[in-house]
Amino acid sequence: MEKVENALQALKAGNERFVTGNLSNKDTYVEDRKALCTGQHPFAVVLCCSDSRVAPEIIFDQKLGDLFVIRNAGNIVDEEVLGSIEYAVEHLETPLVVVMGHSSCGAVTATCQGGDLPGHILDLAKRIKPSLDQGCCIDDNARRHAKRMAQLIEEDEIVHHVGAKVVATFYNLESGKVEWL
Repeated sequence: MEKVENALQALKAGNERFVTGNLSNKDTYVEDRKALCTGQHPFAVVLCCSDSRVAPEIIFDQKLGDLFVIRNAGNIVDEEVLGSIEYAVEHLETPLVVVMGHSSCGAVTATCQGGDLPGHILDLAKRIKPSLDQGCCIDDNARRHAKRMAQLIEEDEIVHHVGAKVVATFYNLESGKVEWL
């Protein structure tokens, strides 16, 4: 449990540094790369959207090797994502899984608007749609979706077996603040 609390505190403190513009010095990339050649030991898994404005290593002010990041449009949980999370929690012994939705999410917006979605965008919308409340605004629906994806991960047999903590969050593009749901 201590590892989980330390991971949560590191992410919260890092986000506070990001919000206030007091980011840590990252001039150790060369040394970090060399040290990471022998293996990785991330303290958190972050599932988030592919949106170019959502970069977890920056939002949480973390270094190379600290986060095991999985990204796709709409922070969707599918078999491949679950396999990646299982790898991190089982083999890398990563104690914390964070699902991060965000404001103005295009995937949630497209799903809410409906209509004729082309190609595989329709597949994304089908995975997002069960999370939505048509009476809610886009950001509230993105929060609901992050919570639902976190619940799906919690129900995974391996995640449950190893006792990894799963939390949902919401990133506000304007303020830079991460809300812990």
